[in-house]
Amino acid sequence: MKFFLFFICLPIANLVHAQHKNALHKEAIVVDLHNDVLTESIIKGKNIAKRLDKGHTDLPRLKEGGVDVQFFSVWCDEKKRNPFQYANKQIDALYELLNRNADQIVLAKNVEEIRKGVQQGKIVAMLGVEGGHMIEDRLANVDSLYSRGVRYLTLTWNNSTSWASSAADEQQKKKDQSTGLNAFGKQVVQRMNALGMVIDLSHVGEQTFYDVLEITKKPVFVSHSDVYAINPHYRNLKDEQIKAIAKNGGVIGVNFYADFLDPTFRKNVSSLYARHVTKKDSVPTTIDKKYQLLPKEVKLSLEPPLSLVVDHINYLVELAGIDHIGLGADFDGMDATPKGLSDVSAYPLLTEALIDCGYTEAMIRKILGGNVLRVLEAQNQ
Repeated sequence: MKFFLFFICLPIANLVHAQHKNALHKEAIVVDLHNDVLTESIIKGKNIAKRLDKGHTDLPRLKEGGVDVQFFSVWCDEKKRNPFQYANKQIDALYELLNRNADQIVLAKNVEEIRKGVQQGKIVAMLGVEGGHMIEDRLANVDSLYSRGVRYLTLTWNNSTSWASSAADEQQKKKDQSTGLNAFGKQVVQRMNALGMVIDLSHVGEQTFYDVLEITKKPVFVSHSDVYAINPHYRNLKDEQIKAIAKNGGVIGVNFYADFLDPTFRKNVSSLYARHVTKKDSVPTTIDKKYQLLPKEVKLSLEPPLSLVVDHINYLVELAGIDHIGLGADFDGMDATPKGLSDVSAYPLLTEALIDCGYTEAMIRKILGGNVLRVLEAQNQ
């Protein structure tokens, strides 16, 4: 397996005082591009305004982790009836949270509002829709979502739409499946450009990816994906894709999910499942389901090191440059997290790791959120 390390990461923590590390994380604007707590908890009636003993996210832990701007993902799978209506139901639920906790969290629709919220000491909420099927093939629904505060749309989830193919479907190579964007898909891209809504290319197939980059006039997000050369998972980006995002001026949000980070994760889960789970009558078909059935202590043994997150960042910096890297952890959308990065409160540990790896303060500020703010600003230029 071949990949580059732009920095030699050494344990040089003594060279930078811990107080300085904490100050840098606190002073920087930290943006997380992707979090599923809206679907996983809020829509189910859980009150994330108080600390929860389950899940990855709540307002106290966001504050503890120094997360200034949290993109809340609006999601459903392709089986949901009336997905546009369900998207609005989730947005309503977030609005209720905001109204009940206006002293702690505020919605932003642009960078000016982000900066105002941060200055007020509040957590800033933003909205992204994960899955183009939620617009139900209607451009008017894109407009409607934008008016409600949605600032990026992931063109597909694992399922393809009638107008764009997904990475999950493309890798299965179905004979009757068309790939890439069709004419309506191109209209979606053009409408998003006109509105100032960021196009998100996580989950999309390679042909869709390149079709979008050929026609978009604005920089894009890849909100929560990792490096294919380190872990050849269909959800990760190949070298040419990484270079193409840099050319476009976009940002790749590094995902913390163990299955995307660690090339040994799937093999290890299957092996440990066979060893530790005795009920064989209905063997799960997915890695996620197998992982969920493992004993807690076995799950802990599968946590990849935090250094592997830094390896993915290093690779992206080497190939795309420092201006094109951000964070899209996927908290509450995954089960298996890296060691130490167990929830949103742990973000300062990543900043410490980047400092110890030799990144400068200016570079870290870009990774933590500066690059994302640049892409957001570019949407309306």
